[in-house]
Amino acid sequence: MPSYQLKVNGETQTVEVGEDTPILWILRDHMDLVGTKFGCGIGQCGACTIHLDGNAVRSCSLTVAQVEGKSITTIEGLSADASHPVQKAWKEVDVPQCGYCQAGQIMTASAFLEKNANPTSEEIKSAMHGNICRCAAYTRIHKAVETAANNMG
Repeated sequence: MPSYQLKVNGETQTVEVGEDTPILWILRDHMDLVGTKFGCGIGQCGACTIHLDGNAVRSCSLTVAQVEGKSITTIEGLSADASHPVQKAWKEVDVPQCGYCQAGQIMTASAFLEKNANPTSEEIKSAMHGNICRCAAYTRIHKAVETAANNMG
């Protein structure tokens, strides 16, 4: 079995897996980073969103061979104490209901705000459009992204 060096949350780790193994399962099953959730398995729902070199990507759709040599950040690596402005805004606005999609939502929002610190309402809608929330907390998610943007600036 091939060996891969992965930089996850600032630490380099080695895993021995098949080259077509999705990074989602490496994070969850080999590194015990279970904040990244399995949702649909086809990159459509956003529950498995991580940062890859600072960009929000779906971890269920990327293989270990595709991410080797790149920097991966999971929800656990966003901040050690939940002090990231997006995480704080999520609590302030009281976004979560069931909570299943929240890590993916937060990872999408934080990557978006790193690139656009002063977004319009339409830009927020567009950036968050690909993340599905079965509880339909979209209004609170939108408000939390606005709150985080205001607190980051």
